Amino acid sequence: MELLALLLFLSIFILILYGYPVAFTMGGISILYGLCFLHLADFTALPPRIVGVMSNIILLAVPLYIYMGIMLEKSGLAESLLETMAMLFGRMRGGLAISVVLVGALLAASTGIVGATVITMGLISLPTMLKRGYQAELATGTIASAGTLGQIIPPSVVLVLLGSVLNVSVGDLFRAALLPGVLLVACYIIYILIRAALQPQSAPPIPAEEIEAYRQDPHFWPKVIKAFVLPLLLIVAVLGSIFAGIASPTEAAAVGALGATLLTLLQGKLRLATLRAVMQETTLLTCMVFMILLGATTFSFVFREMGGDTYLIELIEQSELSPMLFLTLVMVVVFVAGFFIDFIEIIFIIVPVVAPIFKLYEMDLIWIGILLAMNLQTSFLTPPFGFALFYLKGVAPPSVTTGHLYRGIVPFVLIQVVFLLLVIFFPDLVFGLFSGAE
Repeated sequence: MELLALLLFLSIFILILYGYPVAFTMGGISILYGLCFLHLADFTALPPRIVGVMSNIILLAVPLYIYMGIMLEKSGLAESLLETMAMLFGRMRGGLAISVVLVGALLAASTGIVGATVITMGLISLPTMLKRGYQAELATGTIASAGTLGQIIPPSVVLVLLGSVLNVSVGDLFRAALLPGVLLVACYIIYILIRAALQPQSAPPIPAEEIEAYRQDPHFWPKVIKAFVLPLLLIVAVLGSIFAGIASPTEAAAVGALGATLLTLLQGKLRLATLRAVMQETTLLTCMVFMILLGATTFSFVFREMGGDTYLIELIEQSELSPMLFLTLVMVVVFVAGFFIDFIEIIFIIVPVVAPIFKLYEMDLIWIGILLAMNLQTSFLTPPFGFALFYLKGVAPPSVTTGHLYRGIVPFVLIQVVFLLLVIFFPDLVFGLFSGAE
């Protein structure tokens, strides 16, 4: 029976790789295995479990953060931020790329939605960077990697889902993710500065006269203040309310959704058609996430009823793997899986299987959650199915090839891998702003 549970896991994984719909594959195959190898009476425990998952108040944050991200995409905030940042850093070599990274970080801290950020910055900044003479690889790599910062910088849908699966506080995950996210942004900027110094032609500065002409505008400083203050107010409203203990992550998500709507109104972009489009996209993405969650709940139930989790724990105990060796094995599996399947599938297929073993080893699940989030961030960048690459390719000019995208993200993936190793060996990078997790 235990071997059949592992066969169930492999069957689902293989069928997903073949392209079958994730939610229906996980749920359908699990039900078939259950009907064949379990008693019908065992299924009486499944509906209450599904109801329990669907009524989890933490998961209400998912549609709210999705709504917030899509609404900000429509607000025009990213465009004004990029324009302002470009003029502030434009005199430096690589200044435009640094602006993209900083805007990506601010949008990540405002939305947590990768697709919206990558598409928005791809439409706005990629043509500008190419026009300014930036190397296509550096331009595309910077935009794609900056867009994925929403995976690790809170508020993040990834962290909400991981908190639910690992059964840890989402607020604690947000606090623990803040310092690694900021340091990762710093690593990107350092790389860009080094690249611009070694290859000046790959990242030329904006001409001084153009910057000066822009700064002569009497509305320059009001534009700068408006571009920075609005997103910072939203970040303070969402993250500040969580960190101060005023609101739960779900309540803060509601504040963020309202704040994003008000910002769009202030920008003069709020229309009935805009609101309808945002609600439709939010409903579509939310339904996708929750259908996968239902399939994952069914898989997890059948897998455990067949003794799969117990069997895995026994295998690990018999193999006498050290905690760090097991962690390394999981990180490698998640990294490789990210080449082929989406982060949501990884969270709902792999993480529930390994979470009991991390508990057995008495490893800190907050730390594990941050490591998984950083690892999952690479799944958006790694070929052949890196979703950030698909998003960017969809809005890139015809002159930008898939080869440019693949070559461009290699340095940033390497930075992420090295940084992930640093967080593994120096946990204080996680707990520096989060003493409560120790």
